[in-house]
Amino acid sequence: MFKRILIANRGEVVQRVLKTTQRLGIEVVVVVSEADRDAPYTRLADEVVCIGPAPSGKSYLRRGAVIQAALQTGATAIHPGWGFLSEDPLFVELCTQHGLSFIGPSARVMRLMGRKLQAKQAARSAGLEVIPGSLGLVGSVEEARTLAAEVGYPVILKADAGGGGRGMRFCDDESGLADAFNMASAEAQAAFGNGSLYLERYLAGGRHIEVQVLGDNYGNAIHLGARECSIQRNHQKLLEESPSPALSPDEARAAGERSAKAAAALGYAGAGTIEYLLDEEGVLRFMEMNARLQVEHPVSELRTGIDLVEQQLRVAAQEPLGITQAEVEFSGHAIEIRLNAEDPSEGFRPSPGTLRNLRWPTGVRVDTHVEDGYTVPPHYDSLIAKLIAHAPDRASCIAKLQTALGELNVEGIQTTAPLHQAVLAAPAFVAGDYDTRAIPGWTE
Repeated sequence: MFKRILIANRGEVVQRVLKTTQRLGIEVVVVVSEADRDAPYTRLADEVVCIGPAPSGKSYLRRGAVIQAALQTGATAIHPGWGFLSEDPLFVELCTQHGLSFIGPSARVMRLMGRKLQAKQAARSAGLEVIPGSLGLVGSVEEARTLAAEVGYPVILKADAGGGGRGMRFCDDESGLADAFNMASAEAQAAFGNGSLYLERYLAGGRHIEVQVLGDNYGNAIHLGARECSIQRNHQKLLEESPSPALSPDEARAAGERSAKAAAALGYAGAGTIEYLLDEEGVLRFMEMNARLQVEHPVSELRTGIDLVEQQLRVAAQEPLGITQAEVEFSGHAIEIRLNAEDPSEGFRPSPGTLRNLRWPTGVRVDTHVEDGYTVPPHYDSLIAKLIAHAPDRASCIAKLQTALGELNVEGIQTTAPLHQAVLAAPAFVAGDYDTRAIPGWTE
C-alpha cells in the first residue's frame, strides 16, 4: 500500500478521499488554488501545495504543476477524484513517465471510453445492448439526414468527445436537422476542440440507470449494484438512488453481471460506472462508461459496506481484488441528494457567499468540505454537500431524507434544498414513476 499520495482535486472530493486515507494511515498531500488556501480540509493534510490562482485552468488543470507537487513532496501516487484531470489519459501517461501511480484506470481504457463512439463499439463487442444509431462518425448534414431516415425520428446528435450535455442537439424531424447538426458541431468544437458527431435514435422517457463496477489488473471484475439517476436538470444529476425502482431484483442482478463481464472484457482496473438508458421496452441500452469514481458512489457504499476509495487504492497498488462477487451483500435502500449553492427559484442561479449558522442533519451520511463561516467561491462547481440516507426500504429512506432536510440549516447563501424537499414529497417520485423528462414535484 502507498505511504503518501497526492489528491489532485478540491472540495468535497478531497474530504472524501481523506476519510479513507486517514483510516488506512496514508499520508496525504493536497494541492490548492489561491482561492482554496484556507479550505477546511487543508488542516487535515500532511502537506499543502499551492499550484496557481483561482481559475482551474491556471491551477487544478495544470498537469505539470500537479506532477511537480507530487514529486517535490515525496508522494508516490495521485488520486484524481472526479472532474478536472480524472479522465485525462495524457495526465495518466505523465504520471507513469515520472514514476507515479495513477489511482484509476489505464490511459488505454480511458481513451477508449472517452470517445463516445469508440466506447459504444467496445460495449457492443463486450455483449451490451446499445442505442440504435450510426456505426461511425457522421461527417455531414447529408449523411446525418440519411441515417436519421434509417433509424427514425426523433434523433439526437452527440459530440464524440463530449460530456455534460455539451455538443448535444435533439431533432424531431428532417426540417431541423441541418441547424441541429451545425450547432452541435460548433458547440463540441468550442468545448472539446473536436466537432465530430455521431447520431442516435432519441429514446424519449427513458430511465437513466448505472452500474458500479470494480476491476483489478488481473482480469477480475465485480459489480456493486445498479443506481438510478433519472432526476436531472440539463443532463446534470440531482438525486441518485439504489436499487432502482424501475428494475426488479432479477433485472438488477442481470444488469450487474453483464456490466462486470464487460468491465473484465475491457481490461478495466479500478472503480468505474457503466451507464445505460432503460427504454420503453425495458431494454437497458449502453450510453457511456465513466472511467473514474462517481459523485454518487456513496449510494453503493452504503448498500454494500464496501469503501470504494480503499478499493481504488488497493487496485492501484497492484493488489488483486480482495472481494468476490459472492461476497458482495446488498442491504436496504439508499438515496443521495446533491446540495448545491444555487437558487432553484431563480433558474438555478449560482449563489456563492459565506455560510452562517450552518447545521448539518443527523441520521444521514453527510459528505462535505464546508463548515460554518466558509465562503463558497464563485470559480468552481456549486456542490457543497451530499446527504445520503440508508434505510431498510425505499419508503423509510425517503422519510429519513425528508427529516434530514428539515433539520438542515444553511444561511448566507441559497441552496437546492427546496427542490429536494419538493421531489421527495412528489407522488410520482414516491411511486417510483418518473423518468429523465421532468423533475417530479418541480416546475421552472
